Amino acid sequence: MGPGRNRGWLLRLVIAFGFAQGAVSMARPAVSYRALALGADERAIGVIAGVYALLPLFAAVPLGRRTDHGRCAPLLPAGVVLIAGGCALSGTADSLGAMAAWSGVMGLGHLCFVIGAQSIVARQSAPHEQDRNFGHFTIGASLGQLVGPIVAGLLIGGPDRAGSSAQALLVAGALAAVSFTSLWRIEHRTPAESRTAQGDRVPVHRILRARGVPAGILISLSVLSATDILTAYLPVVGEHRGIAPSVIGLLLSLRAAATIACRLVMTPMLRLLGRAALLTATCLVAGVLCACLALPLPVWALAAMLLILGFCLGVGQPLSMTTVVQAAPDEARSTALALRLTGNRLGQVAAPAAAGLVAGVAGVAAPFVMLGALLVLSSGVALRSPRKAPAGRAEPVRPGVPLRRKSDI
Repeated sequence: MGPGRNRGWLLRLVIAFGFAQGAVSMARPAVSYRALALGADERAIGVIAGVYALLPLFAAVPLGRRTDHGRCAPLLPAGVVLIAGGCALSGTADSLGAMAAWSGVMGLGHLCFVIGAQSIVARQSAPHEQDRNFGHFTIGASLGQLVGPIVAGLLIGGPDRAGSSAQALLVAGALAAVSFTSLWRIEHRTPAESRTAQGDRVPVHRILRARGVPAGILISLSVLSATDILTAYLPVVGEHRGIAPSVIGLLLSLRAAATIACRLVMTPMLRLLGRAALLTATCLVAGVLCACLALPLPVWALAAMLLILGFCLGVGQPLSMTTVVQAAPDEARSTALALRLTGNRLGQVAAPAAAGLVAGVAGVAAPFVMLGALLVLSSGVALRSPRKAPAGRAEPVRPGVPLRRKSDI
């Protein structure tokens, strides 16, 4: 089945991603609580969290290379097995070293799933559908990020943090396993693509020099860093301003809900503005709003700003995927997506470290100014992102690979 036909596969992929992302979003705070119960200090928590992001860095490009010259679907069940195993075994670990190791396994599983899933969306979507389909695909991630921490918070409580956090991790492992129920007939195969020619590998430096790839990586890194730091530092700001934790939780939920709403209306926004203009505008507005969070605002103003901020941040991830896919050489799309994920992981390591240094020197609200500057910079590079190929132009196409225009490279 060629690109642009039956989209039942996309719905099944979104459902599977929602459960997998929900498990990870539930497990990550549970891992921190269990590590604290085992005697970890702040430095040990940082190491365990860093292993989750650092370990997959070494596997991203090799997995992308493999996917460029073969099937994508096998990475999905492999990722689910690693996520479920990492969650469940973290719940039974009785040492900090084991916790770090299983956290790395969980991160590797998430990477496998995401590379496989993003490659399927790129391969099975026609050019005019890629922005929309990537937007719908990331709804699964947003739903998981919205529900996972809430479920973890309900399960972890009381004096026995070690026992309740272990229970939450086991439940997260079971939640990940539910993804298997949707992993059927997701990848379409034709006789022509049953054996893909290996060909010459495209050097990484050539991929990174393709116009649009660095922009897509920077935009994705900036948006993900803003989301992570917002989640980590808004509670700290709330403590300093006397805002109750329940209110902070509600504010973060509003941000996540606005992100989901944004991705539901991605197609009409693209028709109105185009990808480059939409990326530029939303990154610029998000940067200004991030910087304004450093101001001593009342709760109602914070809520309004976070709604708009969440809506703007919802644009960056799916459109950066399309930007990278359409800019990369045909035979290296999965590798380009893997490089984008590598940038995300580096951002997840570097952004919290930089935010901690900035907060220690200039106060807890200063990281929001830093993120604002990063997003404004991203809005500038978004102007150079390649335009989407218009639909309707007939071009030769390899089976299972979306149409492309030379101008997209």
